[in-house]
Amino acid sequence: MADQENVGAGGENTVQDGSVVHFEYTLRLDSGEVIDHSIEGEPLSYIHGQGQLLPGLERELTGMAVGESKNVSVEPEDAYGKYDPTAVQAFPRSLFPEGMPLEVGMVLHVPDREGNLYEAYIQEVTDEEVVLNFNHPLAGQRLHFSVRITGVRPATPEELEHGHVHGEDSHHHHDHSTEEGE
Repeated sequence: MADQENVGAGGENTVQDGSVVHFEYTLRLDSGEVIDHSIEGEPLSYIHGQGQLLPGLERELTGMAVGESKNVSVEPEDAYGKYDPTAVQAFPRSLFPEGMPLEVGMVLHVPDREGNLYEAYIQEVTDEEVVLNFNHPLAGQRLHFSVRITGVRPATPEELEHGHVHGEDSHHHHDHSTEEGE
């Protein structure tokens, strides 16, 4: 068996499309502020090549080997997009139910005319209006990840079919007794 450090592109211990990848990370903004991180001993798991991570981060993880660490900067276009000032809109306060608590930073799910739900956060509240921001809170931000690959294995056919990683034993059980058409 080859050393993990010596496994090249396409090796079983190398991040590639169709791999289940386990990694630890710390996410910082340009200011250096840590805004997210994995919990020690509980790496994040995903199926590579399925669009489950930010495009810029997934691209940078491609080809990494188990045990390898890397610092990655992801530009807004490959993360949560550029900040769109037209996505900030004021609505009359009368559109919101009376007595509804409206606080800056609160996240709301707002329907459009067709009933599609959009996530927005409250940016400002006055007596007359509520300003909603439909940008992702990290839109326009360059994101800095420190990552370490802790495990890589081929995804099972079931994981690929279901589109998510199953448990440590690679089994995922559905109660088919109440589901029709499966």
